[in-house]
Amino acid sequence: MVTAAVGTMTEKILFVDDEPAVLEGYKRVLYPEFEIETADGAANALTAMNQNGPYAVIVSDMRMPVMNGADFLAKARQSAPDTVRMLLTGYSDVGTAIEAINHGHIFRFLTKPCEPEVLADAVNAGVTQYRLVTAERDLLEKTLLGSIKVLSDVLSAASPEAFGHSMRIARYVGHIVSKAPVDPPWCLEAAAALSQLGCITLESELVLRVFSGAKVSDDERASFEAHPQAAAEILKSIPRLEPVAWMIAQQLQREIHPPESSFSGVMSSEVVRAAQILKLAVAFEQLREKYPAKSAALAHLRERRNEFGVTLLDALNDLNPDGGIKQLRKVSTSRLRGGMILDQPIKNAQGVLLVAKGQELNSALIMRIESHAKSGAIDKEVMAFVPV
Repeated sequence: MVTAAVGTMTEKILFVDDEPAVLEGYKRVLYPEFEIETADGAANALTAMNQNGPYAVIVSDMRMPVMNGADFLAKARQSAPDTVRMLLTGYSDVGTAIEAINHGHIFRFLTKPCEPEVLADAVNAGVTQYRLVTAERDLLEKTLLGSIKVLSDVLSAASPEAFGHSMRIARYVGHIVSKAPVDPPWCLEAAAALSQLGCITLESELVLRVFSGAKVSDDERASFEAHPQAAAEILKSIPRLEPVAWMIAQQLQREIHPPESSFSGVMSSEVVRAAQILKLAVAFEQLREKYPAKSAALAHLRERRNEFGVTLLDALNDLNPDGGIKQLRKVSTSRLRGGMILDQPIKNAQGVLLVAKGQELNSALIMRIESHAKSGAIDKEVMAFVPV
């Protein structure tokens, strides 16, 4: 059973013990400075984390039936890695508490009986640590998302055809991940959005010929197939994008082997699984150039089931490659919206491709089209598939 006492802090603190009287004592001692919730035993605490979290700090007693405090906090770490974890122990349990600290399960351990001032100071320190961790993560995520968006816009401007492919690959990846989740998902989403970034190092004509299925020489094919490594070289120097760079580099590999070194905050097994999903999405996009019907493309992919696995292949069964029902219409450039798909290439007066046919529009592309239309460089109406 979980109960709460509302205090002055916005962050929530969870105390876990198998003795209700002890839990009531914690609430009396720390109220009203902290917002306290309590859970009777590890099982109820895990339920509370799932239903009422996140918690800034979890303080657990060591000696509890079924699951002791150290094991509970280790499990809590898996589902809420940002939550600061503390262990209350008797003197006979100090060795276990130290082991838990060394394995990264807890932030601090407190010996029983614990003076109210000591407990309050420890919880305050835990809340401060939680704020630092979450603030750093939020800043990092915003910085990374900004970097990814800039690079995506660069790809859009430098190679519209490649950008269109990356947009579709990202849609396929999103669908697969909805059926077969990976952790953390943002790494795979970034890898999909930037999967074709290396194409900016290639001649535009070569990119167009390869994507259109035209015949190319062995040397040209080798040059094109080096684009994943080129993208990886661009990205690997950006902090925290190392796993993204590695995934992109694997997209055309026959076999994907675990990375030689680990990545901070990302399990090697999850990185490999994410790379397999990206590789599948890229292969599906390549096959759709030859076989527009989804069933035909999937049939050819199933011949490579040893590479991708049946589970990932089955995740594509109910995919709508074009992202939903759409109607073909002539649309004014001033009325273009995100989600529309062009049914024509857009070129300027010099014949330079600005946006490729089949490309799903986003805000950056719409701004680009509108700017050229206002200058008279392109027509002010385009053919596009409009979501119904």
